[in-house]
Amino acid sequence: MKLKILASLLVLLAAGFGIYGFMIGTRKVPIQPSEANAASMAAFIRHPAPKDIAAFTFADGAGNALDLSRWKGKVVLLNLWATWCAPCRKEMPELAKLQQEMGSADFEVVALSEDLKGAEASAAFLKSAGAEALALYVDPKATALEAIQSPGLPTTLLIDRNGKEVGRLLGPAQWNSEASKAIIKSVLDAK
Repeated sequence: MKLKILASLLVLLAAGFGIYGFMIGTRKVPIQPSEANAASMAAFIRHPAPKDIAAFTFADGAGNALDLSRWKGKVVLLNLWATWCAPCRKEMPELAKLQQEMGSADFEVVALSEDLKGAEASAAFLKSAGAEALALYVDPKATALEAIQSPGLPTTLLIDRNGKEVGRLLGPAQWNSEASKAIIKSVLDAK
């Protein structure tokens, strides 16, 4: 029985590395980080052409139903996270700084909690992580993960003004780095 469990875990681990390797191999536009501390942005996968995103709904902190069409006409950095995700905690202050610096009528960081504990736990997490500059959005049924076909958390999508995915990054990143801002600005400048 233990051997079956171990074999299953190894298959899952191999599948995860396979997905990551495949996605790295699909990168058509190389990203050149402009600083040493932004090496995590080298994992950003920019698609050759923007891709459609499957529809899904979620809620704001007040419980109002939303979908990504709310941000049409705006560039969005959609970050999926959860309170139990240690790498998510590490990148939340970076996302909050990015929102404070670049947030505008043209750009917003949308940090979407995939935590099954709901809005109260997610709000407490944002506060304790020093990310109060981010608006609270929750997906208590975790439907977004399946819709965007993400293998785990954190996952971040860069979405253009037409609501299409320009690229994504699996895992944590230094979102307030110059390399990150350059990627976002390239999408902002593409009218």
